[in-house]
Amino acid sequence: MGLPIQKLSLAEYLAWENEQPDRNEYWRGEIFAMVGARRGHGRVVANLVRHIGNHLANSPCQVFSEAMKVQIGNDAVLYPDVFVTCDHADLATDMIFRSPSLVVEVLSPTTQAYDRSQKFSLYRRIEALREYVLIDSDSRRVEVFRLGADGLWDLHDMSDGTALVLGSIECRIAFSDLFDGIDSAAQPQ
Repeated sequence: MGLPIQKLSLAEYLAWENEQPDRNEYWRGEIFAMVGARRGHGRVVANLVRHIGNHLANSPCQVFSEAMKVQIGNDAVLYPDVFVTCDHADLATDMIFRSPSLVVEVLSPTTQAYDRSQKFSLYRRIEALREYVLIDSDSRRVEVFRLGADGLWDLHDMSDGTALVLGSIECRIAFSDLFDGIDSAAQPQ
Protein backbone atom coordinates (compact mmCIF):
# COMPACT_ATOMS: atom_id res chain seq x y z
CA MET A 1 0.00 0.00 0.00
CA GLY A 2 1.35 3.43 -0.99
CA LEU A 3 1.70 6.41 1.26
CA PRO A 4 -1.19 8.88 1.24
CA ILE A 5 -0.50 12.01 -0.79
CA GLN A 6 -1.05 15.20 1.17
CA LYS A 7 -2.64 17.92 -0.90
CA LEU A 8 -1.78 21.53 -0.19
CA SER A 9 -4.09 24.50 -0.08
CA LEU A 10 -3.22 27.40 -2.37
CA ALA A 11 -1.92 29.40 0.61
CA GLU A 12 0.23 26.46 1.77
CA TYR A 13 1.62 26.01 -1.73
CA LEU A 14 2.48 29.72 -2.09
CA ALA A 15 4.25 29.79 1.28
CA TRP A 16 6.17 26.61 0.41
CA GLU A 17 6.94 27.66 -3.19
CA ASN A 18 8.44 30.98 -2.11
CA GLU A 19 11.10 29.04 -0.18
CA GLN A 20 12.05 26.68 -3.03
CA PRO A 21 15.12 27.08 -5.25
CA ASP A 22 13.28 25.58 -8.24
CA ARG A 23 9.91 26.35 -9.83
CA ASN A 24 6.88 24.17 -9.13
CA GLU A 25 3.41 24.50 -10.64
CA TYR A 26 0.24 23.89 -8.64
CA TRP A 27 -3.07 22.36 -9.63
CA ARG A 28 -5.85 21.29 -7.26
CA GLY A 29 -3.55 20.70 -4.33
CA GLU A 30 -0.82 18.85 -6.22
CA ILE A 31 2.65 20.16 -7.01
CA PHE A 32 4.50 19.57 -10.28
CA ALA A 33 8.23 20.28 -10.56
CA MET A 34 9.33 22.28 -13.58
CA VAL A 35 12.22 20.64 -15.40
CA GLY A 36 15.18 22.49 -16.86
CA ALA A 37 14.94 23.69 -20.43
CA ARG A 38 17.22 23.10 -23.40
CA ARG A 39 19.19 25.80 -25.21
CA GLY A 40 16.69 26.16 -28.09
CA HIS A 41 13.90 26.76 -25.60
CA GLY A 42 15.95 29.39 -23.79
CA ARG A 43 16.88 31.17 -27.03
CA VAL A 44 13.25 31.42 -28.19
CA VAL A 45 12.14 32.72 -24.77
CA ALA A 46 14.96 35.32 -24.72
CA ASN A 47 14.19 36.40 -28.29
CA LEU A 48 10.48 36.75 -27.52
CA VAL A 49 11.07 38.79 -24.38
CA ARG A 50 13.48 41.10 -26.19
CA HIS A 51 11.29 41.73 -29.24
CA ILE A 52 7.98 41.96 -27.36
CA GLY A 53 9.59 44.17 -24.70
CA ASN A 54 10.93 46.54 -27.35
CA HIS A 55 7.52 46.59 -29.06
CA LEU A 56 5.74 47.40 -25.78
CA ALA A 57 8.10 50.22 -24.77
CA ASN A 58 6.09 53.29 -23.73
CA SER A 59 2.84 51.28 -23.66
CA PRO A 60 0.65 50.36 -20.67
CA CYS A 61 1.64 46.69 -21.09
CA GLN A 62 4.68 44.67 -19.96
CA VAL A 63 6.21 41.34 -20.89
CA PHE A 64 7.36 38.77 -18.32
CA SER A 65 9.02 35.38 -18.56
CA GLU A 66 9.54 32.00 -16.95
CA ALA A 67 10.09 32.92 -13.29
CA MET A 68 6.73 34.69 -12.82
CA LYS A 69 3.65 32.95 -11.45
CA VAL A 70 0.18 33.23 -13.02
CA GLN A 71 -2.67 32.27 -10.69
CA ILE A 72 -5.84 30.87 -12.24
CA GLY A 73 -8.78 30.83 -9.87
CA ASN A 74 -8.05 29.26 -6.50
CA ASP A 75 -6.79 25.95 -7.83
CA ALA A 76 -3.92 26.60 -10.25
CA VAL A 77 -0.61 28.45 -10.40
CA LEU A 78 1.44 28.15 -13.58
CA TYR A 79 4.74 29.51 -14.87
CA PRO A 80 4.22 30.54 -18.51
CA ASP A 81 7.35 30.78 -20.62
CA VAL A 82 6.36 34.31 -21.71
CA PHE A 83 3.29 36.43 -21.02
CA VAL A 84 2.05 39.98 -21.48
CA THR A 85 -0.25 41.84 -19.14
CA CYS A 86 -1.78 45.28 -19.34
CA ASP A 87 -3.72 44.90 -16.09
CA HIS A 88 -3.08 47.58 -13.43
CA ALA A 89 -3.19 45.09 -10.55
CA ASP A 90 -0.77 42.78 -12.36
CA LEU A 91 1.62 45.65 -13.03
CA ALA A 92 1.63 46.50 -9.31
CA THR A 93 2.26 42.95 -8.03
CA ASP A 94 5.63 41.54 -7.09
CA MET A 95 4.85 37.84 -7.37
CA ILE A 96 1.46 36.66 -8.59
CA PHE A 97 -0.17 37.72 -11.84
CA ARG A 98 -3.80 37.00 -12.65
CA SER A 99 -4.73 38.75 -15.92
CA PRO A 100 -2.35 38.12 -18.81
CA SER A 101 -3.76 38.94 -22.25
CA LEU A 102 -1.11 36.88 -24.08
CA VAL A 103 0.56 33.63 -23.00
CA VAL A 104 3.34 31.85 -24.91
CA GLU A 105 4.55 28.33 -24.21
CA VAL A 106 7.69 27.04 -25.92
CA LEU A 107 7.16 23.33 -26.33
CA SER A 108 9.45 20.53 -25.28
CA PRO A 109 9.04 16.82 -26.01
CA THR A 110 8.08 16.15 -22.38
CA THR A 111 5.54 18.99 -21.97
CA GLN A 112 4.01 19.27 -25.44
CA ALA A 113 0.88 17.22 -24.75
CA TYR A 114 0.27 19.01 -21.42
CA ASP A 115 0.78 22.49 -22.97
CA ARG A 116 -1.66 21.67 -25.79
CA SER A 117 -4.39 20.21 -23.62
CA GLN A 118 -4.71 20.65 -19.86
CA LYS A 119 -2.56 23.77 -19.61
CA PHE A 120 -4.47 25.47 -22.44
CA SER A 121 -7.72 24.48 -20.74
CA LEU A 122 -6.53 26.15 -17.53
CA TYR A 123 -5.36 29.31 -19.30
CA ARG A 124 -8.72 29.67 -21.08
CA ARG A 125 -10.26 30.34 -17.66
CA ILE A 126 -8.40 33.68 -17.53
CA GLU A 127 -10.94 36.32 -18.53
CA ALA A 128 -8.30 38.72 -19.90
CA LEU A 129 -6.58 36.12 -22.13
CA ARG A 130 -6.85 36.89 -25.85
CA GLU A 131 -4.03 34.78 -27.35
CA TYR A 132 -2.28 31.53 -26.52
CA VAL A 133 0.84 30.72 -28.54
CA LEU A 134 2.63 27.39 -28.89
CA ILE A 135 6.12 27.37 -30.39
CA ASP A 136 8.17 24.28 -31.15
CA SER A 137 11.78 25.37 -31.55
CA ASP A 138 12.82 21.97 -32.97
CA SER A 139 10.26 21.72 -35.78
CA ARG A 140 9.70 25.51 -36.09
CA ARG A 141 5.94 25.05 -35.69
CA VAL A 142 4.18 28.21 -34.57
CA GLU A 143 0.50 28.03 -33.61
CA VAL A 144 -1.53 30.93 -32.30
CA PHE A 145 -4.93 30.45 -30.70
CA ARG A 146 -6.99 33.66 -30.69
CA LEU A 147 -10.22 34.32 -28.88
CA GLY A 148 -12.80 35.31 -31.48
CA ALA A 149 -15.70 37.72 -31.07
CA ASP A 150 -17.96 34.65 -30.85
CA GLY A 151 -16.13 33.46 -27.71
CA LEU A 152 -14.48 30.54 -29.53
CA TRP A 153 -10.74 29.98 -29.86
CA ASP A 154 -9.50 30.02 -33.46
CA LEU A 155 -6.26 28.35 -34.53
CA HIS A 156 -3.89 30.39 -36.71
CA ASP A 157 -1.12 28.02 -37.85
CA MET A 158 1.76 30.29 -38.85
CA SER A 159 4.30 27.49 -39.29
CA ASP A 160 4.60 27.93 -43.06
CA GLY A 161 4.80 31.72 -42.85
CA THR A 162 7.70 34.05 -42.20
CA ALA A 163 6.60 35.73 -38.98
CA LEU A 164 4.77 35.32 -35.69
CA VAL A 165 1.84 37.75 -35.68
CA LEU A 166 0.45 38.63 -32.24
CA GLY A 167 -2.86 40.37 -32.80
CA SER A 168 -3.52 41.03 -29.11
CA ILE A 169 -0.56 43.41 -28.90
CA GLU A 170 -0.24 44.27 -32.62
CA CYS A 171 3.26 42.82 -32.84
CA ARG A 172 5.03 41.00 -35.68
CA ILE A 173 8.24 39.04 -35.09
CA ALA A 174 10.09 37.64 -38.10
CA PHE A 175 10.96 33.96 -37.73
CA SER A 176 14.60 34.89 -38.36
CA ASP A 177 14.41 36.96 -35.14
CA LEU A 178 12.25 34.45 -33.25
CA PHE A 179 14.62 31.54 -33.92
CA ASP A 180 17.84 33.58 -33.87
CA GLY A 181 20.73 31.68 -32.28
CA ILE A 182 19.15 28.25 -32.41
CA ASP A 183 21.17 26.90 -35.32
CA SER A 184 24.46 28.45 -34.28
CA ALA A 185 27.12 25.95 -33.30
CA ALA A 186 27.91 25.62 -29.62
CA GLN A 187 31.00 27.58 -28.61
CA PRO A 188 33.91 25.67 -27.04
CA GLN A 189 34.15 26.10 -23.30
